[in-house]
Amino acid sequence: MTRKARGGAAADRNRDDIHTVLAEFIPDGGSILEIASGDGQHAAHFATTFAPTVWQPSERDPARREAMRARFAKLDLPNLRDPIALDVTADRWPVEIDWSGAPIRMIYNVNMIHIAPWSACLGLMAGAARVLPAEGVLFLYGPFNRDGRFTSVGNKAFDISLRARNSEWGLRDLSDVCEASSTAGLALDRVIEMPVNNLSVVFRVTK
Repeated sequence: MTRKARGGAAADRNRDDIHTVLAEFIPDGGSILEIASGDGQHAAHFATTFAPTVWQPSERDPARREAMRARFAKLDLPNLRDPIALDVTADRWPVEIDWSGAPIRMIYNVNMIHIAPWSACLGLMAGAARVLPAEGVLFLYGPFNRDGRFTSVGNKAFDISLRARNSEWGLRDLSDVCEASSTAGLALDRVIEMPVNNLSVVFRVTK
């Protein structure tokens, strides 16, 4: 099994499967903040299908923000906002400092926490707890280990390739992610099996 980092053909392939699950959790009003939007395929697609809900993409990499702007310039989507620079590990996110849209009620994050240091997962949980209201949703998608084990041979090979690129990367065990969420003030709501040995994992803020 070949996987690519956020963006590219992989984002086009998985968006329809994600859409089916995500639709159940889309808030009735408010805004959705996407963390680590990559090249913006999901932002463009979901802003279209879930309009008029506001979709706010974000990305740490300035080159990818520019790629998103080029993609979005071809669209006529008033509910799709310009991508913002956001470092998930920061003590305060830009949306906590300057936000003029409808309240953020969901945070959406795909294929990030295994292609980043563990501190990114911790930062994501902490930021979600700060930004979201009670019962607000944090939606994650990607490959996870379960009970300390790989769920497929392909996932094991993918993990080896990630760690060869960066020793701080690698598939995260779902139990560790849930523990981090609990510490931050979120509770596991749902785990949904997805194609190609991925999971959709839904947390809700408990404050």
